[in-house]
Amino acid sequence: MPRSHIVLYIVYIVIWIIAAIHPKYPEDWLLENVLVITLFPLIVWLDKKFRFTFFALMLLLIFTSLHTLGAHYTYAEMPFFEPVQKFFGFERNHFDRVVHFLFGLLLFRPLFEIFYQLIKKPKITLWFTFTVVVSISTFYELLEWTATILFHPDLGMAFLGTQGDVWDAHKDTLAAILGGLTNLTFFYFPYIHYTKESS
Repeated sequence: MPRSHIVLYIVYIVIWIIAAIHPKYPEDWLLENVLVITLFPLIVWLDKKFRFTFFALMLLLIFTSLHTLGAHYTYAEMPFFEPVQKFFGFERNHFDRVVHFLFGLLLFRPLFEIFYQLIKKPKITLWFTFTVVVSISTFYELLEWTATILFHPDLGMAFLGTQGDVWDAHKDTLAAILGGLTNLTFFYFPYIHYTKESS
């Protein structure tokens, strides 16, 4: 594994440790980090197997760091997003919506790099990656709801972060879809260039 990749992993671990200190709602933080603790070893293993580019791993670091920050404060009460909320006159804190969009935008590249090595056809890989992004986003909403019911039903809407919006899960999924479509629309040629370099 390249040294630059090890550095990125260390940076994320440091960010995670800092964010783990006195989270706003400890039980909510624990639920938010179940997937992180589970998936971190998997990502390291995937990196060793498929050899992510530094760019892909950097995108992954940005997304996971934002999630870690959201887990510390909760997505619904992210203080750093409040100026944006006040400036635009939003009724709710849209940090969660932005992170869902960034899920589709930022995780597209790492997933693409994995699938391309298996499929070897750029256009098919692009569309397959898009469908996986949509599927994961939808599955996460179901998993989030299930985890709340099974482990901490008392957290209810606080963990789900709906902020009174009954269509929150639908809009979060749509945000991830738009993030994925952004890759298909604006970043098509860079992905094709990557496949040529990898050949």
